[in-house]
Amino acid sequence: MAPLTPSLNEARRLVVKIGSALLVDRASGLLRADWLQGLAEDVAELRGRGIDLILVSSGSIALGRNVLNLGQGDLSLEQAQAAAAVGQIRLARAYEEMLAPHGITTAQILLTLDDSADRRRYLNMRSTVATLLGLGVVPIVNENDTIATDEIRYGDNDRLAANVAVMAGADQLVLLSDVDGFYTANPAQDPSARRYPVIASITPEIEAMAGDAGSGLSKGGMKTKLMAAKTATAAGCAMAITEGSSRRPLRALHDGANATWFTATLDPQAARKRWISAMKPKGVLVLDAGAVAALGRGKSLLPAGVIRVTGGFNRGDPVELHAPDGVRLGLGLARYTADEARAIAGHQSREIEEILGYPGRAALIHRDDMVL
Repeated sequence: MAPLTPSLNEARRLVVKIGSALLVDRASGLLRADWLQGLAEDVAELRGRGIDLILVSSGSIALGRNVLNLGQGDLSLEQAQAAAAVGQIRLARAYEEMLAPHGITTAQILLTLDDSADRRRYLNMRSTVATLLGLGVVPIVNENDTIATDEIRYGDNDRLAANVAVMAGADQLVLLSDVDGFYTANPAQDPSARRYPVIASITPEIEAMAGDAGSGLSKGGMKTKLMAAKTATAAGCAMAITEGSSRRPLRALHDGANATWFTATLDPQAARKRWISAMKPKGVLVLDAGAVAALGRGKSLLPAGVIRVTGGFNRGDPVELHAPDGVRLGLGLARYTADEARAIAGHQSREIEEILGYPGRAALIHRDDMVL
C-alpha cells in the first residue's frame, strides 16, 4: 500500500525554509517584495489555524552584496561576512514590515553549527524558541554568516532548517526551492526523470539519485535536501520539497502543488524520548515521594522534590531519576550543573535567584526532556 501524503492541515508546528533565489531577484539583487508579501499572507493564514511557524531564511548575503556593490562573482570570507552584516538588518526589517500588518510579531535568531553542537547553547536555543512560539511570535532564523567560518558553518540552509525543526520539535518541514520535488534524475538533463510524490524510506537507491547541482544564488543541491530529510524524519518530522516561486507557495502546497514528501514514522516527541533514553547518564537525582507522584501526573521536576544529587554533570547532560528507595524511575536532561543542582535541591523555585545569584529556570528537568 502506498504511503499517505502528509498535509499542512495536520501540522502543529511548521518550519519553512526560504531559498535566496526565491527571496532575492537575481538580476537586480533586490528583495522580491511582492513574493514576500504573499508568503506573509500564507504565514498569517496558517497562524490563524493555530499552527506554530518558524521561518529559516536565506538572503542576507545576496541582499548585502548588492548594497555594497560586490557584484555576482565569488566572495572572500571577509566580503561574505560584510555582506551578511549589511543584509541581515535589511532581511529582518523586511520580514517585520510584511508580517506586522497581520498582527504578527517577528524575532531574529542567528545560528552557527557550533550552536547545535554545544549542548548548553542548544538547550538555550530550544528554550528561547519555545518561549517565542508560546508568545505567538514567528522566529526568523538564519545562519550567522557575520561570524561563521568554514569550520562552524552549516553551509546551506536546508540542513540548518532540518536542525531547527528537530530542535523545535516541529512535525513538518517545508523546503521552498527552485525545484518541485525529488526526481529519479535531474529533470533538466533527463526528460524521462520521474518525480516521487512520497518517499517513505531513504534507501541507498534514493541517495544515488541525488545530484549536486544548485542554482545561482542558492547553495543547496539535492544532496543537501536529502541530508535534511534524513535528519528531520529521524526526529519524527515529515519534510516536503516544493517549488516556491508562486506568490502564495504554502497555499499552493496545501492545494496540491507538485512536491515530494518524506514521511516520518514517529511523532517528534516520541523520537525525542527515544533519543534521550539511549543516552548514558552522568549523575543521579534522588526524589522524594511528592516529586515521584508529580512526575507520574506528567509534571516537570522542581528542585524542591530532590533529596540528593550524585555525580558530575553539566547543563544538558542526562541524569537518572531515582525514587527514595533507590528504584530507577527514568532519565532526563538536567537544566543545571551538578553543583547548581546540589545548591538548590530541596528549595522552592522562587529561591533559586537568591541561592545562585541569578534567576534560573523553575524546573530542574522539564517534562519534555524526561523519559519515565
